[in-house]
Amino acid sequence: MKTKFKLACVLSFSIACACASVQAQDVVIIANKSVSFSQISSAQLRAIFIGAQSQFADGTRAVPIVLKGGPVHEVFLRNHIRENPDEFRVRWRKMVFTGQGAMPKEFSSEAALLEYVVATPGAIGYVSRLSDPNAVQVLAVDH
Repeated sequence: MKTKFKLACVLSFSIACACASVQAQDVVIIANKSVSFSQISSAQLRAIFIGAQSQFADGTRAVPIVLKGGPVHEVFLRNHIRENPDEFRVRWRKMVFTGQGAMPKEFSSEAALLEYVVATPGAIGYVSRLSDPNAVQVLAVDH
């Protein structure tokens, strides 16, 4: 019985450490190559992803793209938008319901999100890592 308990404790601890590791990481902010800048302020990034701003600082159209869920989505929301997934979803549903905006396009995988960002002028999104950083514009976030 003690062995099962020890095994359960070790397993729980391992899972907690793995989750903490994912949560401690940040994400890579990416944009379509049509975006001519390599830095974005945290305030502007947040404004674009909460629907308060539809253009980048240079006046070009911003198209926010998100993942449907998962650890990368949660890290992005917590670190850059300062909301949890439920708060983010409720904010956008209110905007849609009141006619003030349309939900950002959602993808179930980072690969699909990346493919859309590569093909869509003005698109901005996030991934956990990039295998080919030359395919997109990587944006540094000023805090």
